[in-house]
Amino acid sequence: MFTHNVQSAAFVIALAVGPGAAFAQGPNLGKPIAPADLAAWDISVMPDGSGLPPGSGTPAQGAPIFAQKCAPCHGANGKGGINAALVGGQPLTTGIDTTKTVANFWPYPTTLFDFTRRAMPYPKPRTLTNEEVYALTAYILRLNNLIGENDVMNAATLPKVRMPNRDGFIVRFPEKMP
Repeated sequence: MFTHNVQSAAFVIALAVGPGAAFAQGPNLGKPIAPADLAAWDISVMPDGSGLPPGSGTPAQGAPIFAQKCAPCHGANGKGGINAALVGGQPLTTGIDTTKTVANFWPYPTTLFDFTRRAMPYPKPRTLTNEEVYALTAYILRLNNLIGENDVMNAATLPKVRMPNRDGFIVRFPEKMP
């Protein structure tokens, strides 16, 4: 019986110590990532605008980019095509089945920039320059009558745009609120 307890204890100690020794060596897979390489993938933009890159754009600059790269999926003037409409929509107070668009649903203009930069255009995400994303964001905001036709969107001006449904969400990062 005593031998069984010693064997059990030795087994438990081997389990506790063994993996540590094995992991100390490591499997030699991969290599440490350099901060510069990681920065290319760290593209998150918060509601207050932190993370927005340098650059700027206007609705006029965004119109031809939209016509070429966005309208095939979102329709002329963003009114809807094979993919969702970006413009229009009734207020969400009319019911859950209301079409959700940038104007009546999205809480922050920085979310539009962030999503466009990381996911558009389909099927070639992350191929737009920062200037193209600012211009597209300005164009879509203008189509929704949220900014003027001569307004310039950049890291300073974009977070100041007040979206109609901004208060329709539970705030996850209150310290990042504009």
